[in-house]
Amino acid sequence: MSEADHYTYRVTWSAEDREYVGTVAEFPSLSWLEGSPTAAFDGVVALVADALDDMAASGELPPEPIADREYSGRFVVRVPPEVHRQLVIEAAEQHVSLNRLVAARLAAS
Repeated sequence: MSEADHYTYRVTWSAEDREYVGTVAEFPSLSWLEGSPTAAFDGVVALVADALDDMAASGELPPEPIADREYSGRFVVRVPPEVHRQLVIEAAEQHVSLNRLVAARLAAS
């Protein structure tokens, strides 16, 4: 397993390019086009490995993989006051906390 294996990859179809495109969340400027999903994935992983080698050679620190980061489970979301009020009403009607209502909605989407 290489360091490049920890990054967050995605392969999607590009209608514009009429090929599959492999991308990596931690390196938004990198992508790889191929005719098959597997080849697009393999290509972008190899591209990231090359980028990591270049960064190491120049003394740059690579981005930390999303999967390796620690998360607290907390984040703040700002919403308009009317949305806040409506969510509080819905939570009260369901006899749950606002946090539980919003967490359930986020998990369901």
